[in-house]
Amino acid sequence: MPLNDHVIQNAISHKKPYRLADSLGLYLVISNSGSRLWYFRFRFNGKQNRIAFGPYPQTTVAEARRKRDGARRLLASGISPSEHRKTEKAASGRNRTFQYIAITWHSSCLNRWSEGHANKILVCLQRYVFPYIGEKNIAKIETFQLAELIRAIDNKGVHDVASRVRQYLTKIMRHAVQQGLIHYNPASDLEDVITPVMVQHYPALPLSGMPELLAKIDGYKGHELIRLALELNLHVFLRASELRLARWDEFNMKLHIWTIPAKRKAIDGIKFSYRGSKMKEEHLVPLSDQVMEILERIKKISGESEFVFRSISKSDKPMSENTINKALRVIGYCTKNDVCAHGFRTMACSALNESGKWSKDAIERQMSHKDRNAVRAAYLHKAEYLEERFEMMQWWSDYLSASREEYVAPYIFARRPGAV
Repeated sequence: MPLNDHVIQNAISHKKPYRLADSLGLYLVISNSGSRLWYFRFRFNGKQNRIAFGPYPQTTVAEARRKRDGARRLLASGISPSEHRKTEKAASGRNRTFQYIAITWHSSCLNRWSEGHANKILVCLQRYVFPYIGEKNIAKIETFQLAELIRAIDNKGVHDVASRVRQYLTKIMRHAVQQGLIHYNPASDLEDVITPVMVQHYPALPLSGMPELLAKIDGYKGHELIRLALELNLHVFLRASELRLARWDEFNMKLHIWTIPAKRKAIDGIKFSYRGSKMKEEHLVPLSDQVMEILERIKKISGESEFVFRSISKSDKPMSENTINKALRVIGYCTKNDVCAHGFRTMACSALNESGKWSKDAIERQMSHKDRNAVRAAYLHKAEYLEERFEMMQWWSDYLSASREEYVAPYIFARRPGAV
């Protein structure tokens, strides 16, 4: 007769273990100590074998029968239940390695990352992390092991890589906690492992150096398109890729506005050519009267190309990413210590703030900075401050025009009669 709880609970132990049969190969072994363990007996390839299903009462009668039925289905398909269990156990072990969990975390984030960013993270993990802890069971990795790994990277002098790896480890381990694979995040106490590094900001000229800069740009002896790129960048203070990858179809000449898309169409053979606005959202650039004049001059040179700043040698390619900084070096500036193209942003931001004329929200929106506060960021995105930004960008161009003659402090210029 099939077993039930009453029969099992009333079974007494003997000096030797003995069996209580259930049905279809399932039976319970009563040990001399009184413990009860389920087994399933089967024949595979002509050989007798058995597989354990766990102790009673932790494994109930119903659960044992379900496991037996599953094993019988495997046998009917020509699969040994014991070999199947070994394979599953091995797979389960592989599925708990750090590398496996890291890849699942990486895959879960792909819908939030660009292809380039996703590849960058994966390459970093493959180069600096997987060779050392990739095959370790994630539940057995401790904080000191992660600290040793990060110190080893930091000691190679690649401090930025060490910092990024620490961030990746924290997120991967957090993912493992959320999946129930580990109970705490061993990467949460790695804050002071990396040697502090002084942040080097992009070099920028003091505003008092503006008249000399403008004079040197006017005197640039190279290609006129490059000179105009320098001049335009000073007026619109954009990031390098936002400027050099600009297409003519992004400009509305009637409305005097430039719309930089979140993402651009990629160009074969041009690295990162898909980049639009760095913040991955549409960015609007009001165009002053001076900028409109510069664009008209650029149009006469590169109007036949889709690119505003086409390559000097190939009209179907954009200008090189190093062109503007190279031009600054040609006119006498050290781009590591004096000023670089990105430093134009610092100079503009400094003048706009020093003028006391414009709201910080409008300045930040025009700078296309990312607000760390998510609620405030959403508000700023919705509140474009576009009318104020039109006036502000015209004021900045007027300030540059006035600076051709002599240096004038932004605060003083903002209070001159007739200033915007």
